Amino acid sequence: MTSDLGTRPAAAATPDEALKIVPARHPLTWVAAAVVAVLVAMAGHALVTNKAFDWPTFAKFVFQKSILEAVALTLELTLFGVVAGFLLGTVLALMRVSRNPLLRAVSWTYTWIFRSVPLILQLLFWYNLAILYNELSFGIPFGPSFVSVGTMSLIPPFLAAGLGLALHQGAYAAEIVRAGFLSVDAGQREAAAALGIPAGRQFRRIVLPQALRTIVPTAANEIVGLLKATSQVYVMALPELFYQVQVIYTRSGRVIPLLLVATAWYLALTSVLSVVQYYVERRLGRGA
Repeated sequence: MTSDLGTRPAAAATPDEALKIVPARHPLTWVAAAVVAVLVAMAGHALVTNKAFDWPTFAKFVFQKSILEAVALTLELTLFGVVAGFLLGTVLALMRVSRNPLLRAVSWTYTWIFRSVPLILQLLFWYNLAILYNELSFGIPFGPSFVSVGTMSLIPPFLAAGLGLALHQGAYAAEIVRAGFLSVDAGQREAAAALGIPAGRQFRRIVLPQALRTIVPTAANEIVGLLKATSQVYVMALPELFYQVQVIYTRSGRVIPLLLVATAWYLALTSVLSVVQYYVERRLGRGA
């Protein structure tokens, strides 16, 4: 017995002309863009037409020798604070992840104190260290001293400012570096130890390259912050950028254009740091 199985006719394909694609419209987005464009145009017009900005005076002082020397001092203080601060922060981070409770306690206490006290107070303490200690002695702890040096001659204002910035930065760098170390999976270190890889090589070749991917973005923000924080050493009468600008506008009375000079230099320096950060992150991110 046979049966005749019929086939159903295929559904007719819908022609493209019958499909009407309507793009989503966002009128509020265009309204917001128009408002922003108007505000930007107004700000640019004000910068150009407002005589209080005094652009000729800005052009006169922006590359003046004293300003360039102040920029150089700002960079020196930033470099000193970054290098010393992150070296100290790395040591503190290693202490914080140590199994020794005393090392962990010391690292935590240091971070707590130096993150709690404002930077300007720390700078003033270092600047007035000679009031606390007229001289610094070197010898046996709690015993006789062999060499004594006057505090003022041993710690000049530049070194006092650099130490204040470095010790302050070290507390923040410790948390940044510790976060980087903790971001690396512990199983990788355990696998490396099982393969007999020495601890030093584990750190250099396995932990550090991966930790840097976490450390660099936050560390770059801290470096930019430290560059701007150098303006606080004006309390120590060091001729960095902000202090030098203050001296000039106090004598000349040209407050706004001199403040614009400082603003332009800080913008330029932070922009360079941002470009360096971009290329460092791209290099560390290879293969990720």
